[in-house]
Amino acid sequence: MDEETHHRADPDDGHLTCVRCGTTVEGDAPPATWLCSMENGSRQYCCEACARTHIRAIEGRLDAD
Repeated sequence: MDEETHHRADPDDGHLTCVRCGTTVEGDAPPATWLCSMENGSRQYCCEACARTHIRAIEGRLDAD
């Protein structure tokens, strides 16, 4: 259930954006409940709601190590 990402994860205005739904939070550090992943050399963040909804797809992309 891969989805295209349309949102920038690290905007220059001091907000972090969920790559799946576009939810934003202020600051340079995500809330503790958000997920962070490296995609093509850049950090992407996923909010708690999207992480719960897409956890199987996220786990399926992890390395076996």
